[in-house]
Amino acid sequence: MAVDPSSMSWEDKVRMMAETSEGQFRALGLSLVEASKERVTVKLPWQEKLIGDPKERVLHGGAITTLIDSACGYALFTHLRELADIATLDLRIDYLKPAAPERDVFATGEVYRMTRSIAFIRASAYQAEGDPIANAVATFMLGANAPKYAAREKTE
Repeated sequence: MAVDPSSMSWEDKVRMMAETSEGQFRALGLSLVEASKERVTVKLPWQEKLIGDPKERVLHGGAITTLIDSACGYALFTHLRELADIATLDLRIDYLKPAAPERDVFATGEVYRMTRSIAFIRASAYQAEGDPIANAVATFMLGANAPKYAAREKTE
């Protein structure tokens, strides 16, 4: 069944983007749990293949980094209200404690400041509300591929 994008809310469009995404989002089995203006929650389901410490059965930090980066990016999409190329410029994560084995991890990201070309986003990864395993701040660039597209248009 065809979907008419003009009949969808922006949150539903962001949700559809997440559901049809490729790359790391799909490879890690991430899913969008909640999407509202400027705030999203993304879930990383527990998976044996993501264990970083076999003895303690702790998730690899890279999987949590990807979860947080994704939550920040999708939070920015909900803020923008129209599709734009974005890129992570900086992502600073404070790992507070390891994730407990065999439990899903969630990350909530929210935009707290915007300029014309830069977005400032904060995020928290957790397994239980109010008990973070990691906190993060990120800066994203808006119009990340604009110079590339502008150069391509001049040559065509």
